[in-house]
Amino acid sequence: MSTGQGRASAPFEVIIVGGGMVGTALACLLGRAGLEVALLDAREAPLDRDAVGKGPPSMRVSALTPVSQQLLRGLGAWAWMASRRVSPYRFMQVWDGEGSGEVNFSASQAGVPVLGHIVENDVTLAALEACLAELPSVQARFGARVAGLEADDAGRTVLLEDGRRLTASLVVAADGARSPLRAMAGIGVCSRDTGQVAVVTTVRTRLAHGGVARQVFLPTGPLAFLPLHMEGGDHHCSIVWSTSPQEAERLLALSREALGVEMAVAIEHRLGEVTVTDRALAVPLTQRHAERYVLPGFALVGDAAHSIHPLAGQGVNLGLMDAAVLAEELVTGRRRGLSPGDAVLLGRYARRRRGDNAAMLALMDGFRLLFGARHPALTLARNLGLSGVDRFGPLKRLLMQQATGHRGRLPRACRALSRRDAG
Repeated sequence: MSTGQGRASAPFEVIIVGGGMVGTALACLLGRAGLEVALLDAREAPLDRDAVGKGPPSMRVSALTPVSQQLLRGLGAWAWMASRRVSPYRFMQVWDGEGSGEVNFSASQAGVPVLGHIVENDVTLAALEACLAELPSVQARFGARVAGLEADDAGRTVLLEDGRRLTASLVVAADGARSPLRAMAGIGVCSRDTGQVAVVTTVRTRLAHGGVARQVFLPTGPLAFLPLHMEGGDHHCSIVWSTSPQEAERLLALSREALGVEMAVAIEHRLGEVTVTDRALAVPLTQRHAERYVLPGFALVGDAAHSIHPLAGQGVNLGLMDAAVLAEELVTGRRRGLSPGDAVLLGRYARRRRGDNAAMLALMDGFRLLFGARHPALTLARNLGLSGVDRFGPLKRLLMQQATGHRGRLPRACRALSRRDAG
C-alpha cells in the first residue's frame, strides 16, 4: 500500500473514493485478486494502530454479524480486532416500554456461537488498513480530495483538488451517506426524514450485561444498550437512543448523572444504576436510498447507496455485503476478459444488492412507524406480536437469520478471495 504521490495519471482498473470500512474492505478484496486499485480518502493519514482500541471506547460502533465476521476473518483482519476490543453478544432482548410484549433471541436458537459482535468502527478500519498495506496492487492515497468526475470512452477520470487526474475503468463511490461523488455522477437519492435523532454515548452499569443486547421501544423511539467487554468485565454498554429532536435536545442538556438516571428508568432498571462515562452526541437520522446503484463505469456501495435507521444495526453489514458482491462480479468478469466497468457486470451487482437493501430499509421503516404509533389498538398489536414471535419458532428463526446475516451468505467467489491471495 502506497501513501505517496505514486503515478499521477496512469490508469487503474478500479478507483475507490472513500477509505471507510466498506471502501477499504472492497479494496482488500480486489487487491487479493491482483486488480490495480487506487483507494482515495480525504483523511491526511491512516489510523494509528498503536492507539486504536485502547483507553475509553469510541462512540461510533457497529453490530457486526457472523457473516461480516467471516469476511473480516478471511481478510486477516479479525485476529487483530479480537486482540484489541470486540464484544460478543449471545442474547437479545427486545420489549415494548408501553406494554408487556417481549421477545428474546439466543445464539443457540439461531445455531451460531454468537449473534454478533459490537465493535468500534476504528478497530475494524485499522485492521483493514493493515491488511491493505500487504497488497502491492493497491495504492492508498490519503489527503486526496475529489473535485470532479469525468466520463469518456476509456472509463472514468477523477479530478483531485491538487490538480491530479486519475483514470480507471471503474470508479466506486464509498464516500458516505451524503456522497459528493454520487452527486457528481448525477445520481439522485430518495430521502426520508425519520423525524428522529440518535443520542449516542457510553455508560457503565451496576449489573453485568451478560453479553445481552437490549432494546426497548419507548413512545419517542427505541433505546439500545449494546454490550461492551472492557476492563476485563461486562459492565459497559454503548448507547443508541433514537428519539425526537425535542427530546434529544432535552437529554443533551442534562448532567451526566441525570442522563444516567433517565436511562436506568427507561430500561426499567434491568441493569441497575447507569453511569454515563462519556459526552453525549446527537446524530440526525435520515434514511436514504440511491435511485440507482450503477452507471457506465461507476458504482455505489455502502452508505453512498443506502443509509438505514440504526434500529437493527445493519448498516455496515449491508455495506460489507455490497463490497463482497461487487468484488465477486468484478473478479468473475475479469476471468472472462471483461473490464471492471463493463455494464453487464455492474448491472448484475445492482440487481443482486438493490432488492435486499430495499427490503431491509422498508422493514426498518415499518418497525419505526409501528413502534412510534401511540394508538391503543396498535400498542396492543405490538405486545401481541412480540409475544407471538417469542412463542412461534419458525418466525423467530427467520428473524434471527436476518439479524445474524444468514439470510445473505458471503458469495462463494468472495469467500475464496477472503481466504487466500487469488492473484
